[in-house]
Amino acid sequence: MDLSDLITPYGVIPALKATTKKQALQELSVRASKLTGIDQHEIFNTLLQRERLGSTGVGNGIAIPHGKMNSLHHIVGLFARLDEPIDFDAIDEEPVDLVFLLLAPEDAGADHLKALARISRLMREPTAVEKLRSSREKEALYAVLTEPAASHAA
Repeated sequence: MDLSDLITPYGVIPALKATTKKQALQELSVRASKLTGIDQHEIFNTLLQRERLGSTGVGNGIAIPHGKMNSLHHIVGLFARLDEPIDFDAIDEEPVDLVFLLLAPEDAGADHLKALARISRLMREPTAVEKLRSSREKEALYAVLTEPAASHAA
């Protein structure tokens, strides 16, 4: 699975302004609502319910909030580079500055897990993460996100 199957240039936010985890999830819900046509409050509530199970802050300044929704027909991703790192209750207790949001249909099953695994692999690549942190342009961020996986290896 390629990330180009999950994310469009509109789904890339190069400088998200948020000072809290809740605010970041609200802003991402607004953008996801525009992409999916699903009410932003429904998206936000889905993300909050998932966060109550445990933080999606996976460490190294990265969070991968995700959730499943009945009203969604295909997997949708959004990526945001935060203007300033925020506390996300991450497992390593470090602030988060890169967020990849993933929403999947309730019946996505294995595809949802494959998408999460693909995002996780990208976010473990030091070269890709450095490019995402240093890029300020939507097009450059989108290019890094959608490069074939093998090209991230140094």
